[in-house]
Amino acid sequence: MRTLDLDAVQAFVLIADLASFTRAAEASGTTQSAVSLKLKKLELRLGRRLIERTPRLVRLSGDGAAFLDRARDLLAAHERAVGGDTAHQRLAIGISEHAAGPELAQLIARINAYDASLRLDVRIGFSRALLDDFDNGAVDAVLVRREAGRRDGEKLLQDRFGWFASPAYRQSKGEPLRLATLAPPCGVHALASRALDSAKIKWVETFVGGGIAAVAAAVTAGLGVAPLAARLAPAGSVDIGTSAGLPKLPRPDVMLHSRVSDPQLAGAVRALAAAFKSAAR
Repeated sequence: MRTLDLDAVQAFVLIADLASFTRAAEASGTTQSAVSLKLKKLELRLGRRLIERTPRLVRLSGDGAAFLDRARDLLAAHERAVGGDTAHQRLAIGISEHAAGPELAQLIARINAYDASLRLDVRIGFSRALLDDFDNGAVDAVLVRREAGRRDGEKLLQDRFGWFASPAYRQSKGEPLRLATLAPPCGVHALASRALDSAKIKWVETFVGGGIAAVAAAVTAGLGVAPLAARLAPAGSVDIGTSAGLPKLPRPDVMLHSRVSDPQLAGAVRALAAAFKSAAR
């Protein structure tokens, strides 16, 4: 009988989901070499190659794709067996939409895949408000833009911001710049308005959205120009900053703040950070 090492199976699932040995190591709180060794052990046990790896690409092999669902079922069955009737733990996370954007669903799915027994409380909001919640103990962790004056937290990446518009967007000479933004107190709204005011560029809000998806739709429809991280810009949009003579925007950091000490919850937070880096890549 070929018994399987559950840690090795978990390592395989993380590699498959995150498409990265580095991110899988971060999510599991170990080293890349340890993850590679676990995968090799699993592949030897099964007698087949599960992951195809090149210097630029990590992807499932045909056998890996066929095994993935069974691997998830095995891990889920193990959790049910060892969990018994114990109470489910709760993890409260705040996520800024300007940090996560369209990757939000993927991040939540990744946490759930890491530990389906967790009860998730996910709050979406502006970075400053979420940091207040974190400081007050209302949430266990937050994924937000770095706020001025904060020196704590873990830097996950640095965003490149631009002024994104539809290729069909046109602005007449002397006409104020038409902006599509989130409503105040959005930090990006404040950042963009300060940059325009400093450059003495007239602007007017033509669209205020309740979320990044709404702002992206307004850009695609040609209603205005949106200050966005390049990775959040809608498909087909272009950065008109240079051609329109708009000021360069700062490159804010995306930060993870966590006070979690419980190993189970800490693992879920690590999985969130790794999934974010993988998705944002």
